[in-house]
Amino acid sequence: MNTRHPTLLRHRSLPIARPTPVSREELQRLAEECGAADIGIVSIRRPELASELQGALSLLPTAKTFISLVVRMNRDALRAPPRSVANLEFHSAKDETQDAARRLIEKLNALGYRGVCPAVGFPMEMDDFPGRTWVLSHKPIAAAAGLGQIGIHRNLIHPRFGNFVLLETVVTDLELADDPGLDFNPCLECKLCVAACPVGAIGSDGHFDFTACYTHNYREFMSGFGDWVEQIADAKDAGDYRQRVSDSETASMWQSLSFGANYKAAYCLAVCPAGEEVIGEYADDKPGFKQRTLAPLTKRPEPVYVMKHSDASKHVAKRFPHKPRRFVTSGLRARSAQGFFRSLPIGFQRGLAKDLDLLLHFRLTDGQADAEQVHEASVRIKDGKLSVTPKLEGEPDTVLVATSDAWLGYLAGEKALWWLVATRAIRIRGDIKALRSFAACFPR
Repeated sequence: MNTRHPTLLRHRSLPIARPTPVSREELQRLAEECGAADIGIVSIRRPELASELQGALSLLPTAKTFISLVVRMNRDALRAPPRSVANLEFHSAKDETQDAARRLIEKLNALGYRGVCPAVGFPMEMDDFPGRTWVLSHKPIAAAAGLGQIGIHRNLIHPRFGNFVLLETVVTDLELADDPGLDFNPCLECKLCVAACPVGAIGSDGHFDFTACYTHNYREFMSGFGDWVEQIADAKDAGDYRQRVSDSETASMWQSLSFGANYKAAYCLAVCPAGEEVIGEYADDKPGFKQRTLAPLTKRPEPVYVMKHSDASKHVAKRFPHKPRRFVTSGLRARSAQGFFRSLPIGFQRGLAKDLDLLLHFRLTDGQADAEQVHEASVRIKDGKLSVTPKLEGEPDTVLVATSDAWLGYLAGEKALWWLVATRAIRIRGDIKALRSFAACFPR
């Protein structure tokens, strides 16, 4: 390096810059000037946020603090039956939230602090799909920072604004004391979200069917888009394609590709009456509130995307017979043994398993014989519940020993089971019917 370079000389002539002290109140004011409705502060090293620490340090190695921001959404837009209105609000609010965080970072930079923020929603790190594609999970950070609690519908509920907010997280080296957590959950447990969900993803007992929600609401995102591409690839000609996908569905996919992917529902957000600014219209007139907000969404004729033979498919047929079912795949395919075991609780259909009592042992191997990695787990299905234990225990009904490549290839529909068994890439001991019953709990 040229030690006489003008820029270097200029730098050395300046006094050492010291960050300007910033109080909690000053930070709140700056954030509001940037467009945030509220903020919360929490250390990146809070024990309950251990899953977010690596992501924070990957963004900023000197990081000390999460600043969680909320930006309000127009709840009447989200409640509107035309999905174009609701999705326009989502996209507009997402841009405002992202811009608010970027402006706050500019102000922090001017005061001598560093900061960075990941996406509010998309784009994400799709190299890791279908694993963890997000850098930071905004909801648990916001909850730890005192901005709300998670409701039965799995959305963050702000005590004042309800769930009509979008979240963003600024990672910074500014260090401030943690904000206190909210000492109550704003969720009213009114179960309107349960009644509104077109696929029955939200159980009245608190159960959440991830794949049901994902398959329908995210139809035009990620693996839903992948399923559509496979429909194109499998179609014999244009006529066959039109038998598989209606003209309106093709146009909707085009619209998502052109203007931003659209959510198919998000009705759980729309009908939620929690929050000081929201609760009045529900508390003062519950029947009227349901008639104005819930009924237009549940009565709306619309295609509902479900996996065939799934709990969601049965729910739609029973609860919403006027909503035509579209049978699709979830598009979620595990690509590693660990990913397979992690995916089991997500894809499990408890309605299909209510009469089963099974214990299976899985032993999946990766790599070559001289560097083989073994992944073992016991999977129990009983009383409509599933548990996965990362070791072999108990007397199993069935034992499956396989290479990870063979087993995952079969699950993805890429390899025939009979051939894998014939070549001993998959070996099954015990009750083959138990394995079939197990597989039926995870429709693809």
